[in-house]
Amino acid sequence: MFYKKFGDDIVIRLEIGEDVVTSVAKVCDAEKVKLGSVTGLGAVDHVVVGLYKVAEKKYYSNTFDGEMEMSSLVGNVTTKEGNTYLHFHATFAGADGKVIGGHLNEAKVSATAEIFLHIIHGEVDRIVDDHTGLNVIKM
Repeated sequence: MFYKKFGDDIVIRLEIGEDVVTSVAKVCDAEKVKLGSVTGLGAVDHVVVGLYKVAEKKYYSNTFDGEMEMSSLVGNVTTKEGNTYLHFHATFAGADGKVIGGHLNEAKVSATAEIFLHIIHGEVDRIVDDHTGLNVIKM
């Protein structure tokens, strides 16, 4: 992984075998980012995406393997109990043009990934919402 900071923005380049979520978390910890927005794209060959069923208060994950384009990565950086908390959603396209997506748990880079992290000065923590069971932004 390589990254470079430009004012309030960090450009991250990931290499083969690196995980998108883990890598962004490492940069946030190293640069002490507590709040921000994330966008990105790249090439991956293993992803785990999920869907949260509110009625059950439970995530369901699906694993996909094979060459895919990460056509969109969007998300945010907040904190939960003082620790980095990432919330990412992503879409992935296979060679047949079919797209999968959801809440991103893992994405292993197969060629490269280009991530842009915009730092927002401040800190927003998360709390568990009793109604949904989700870790929501505390206001």
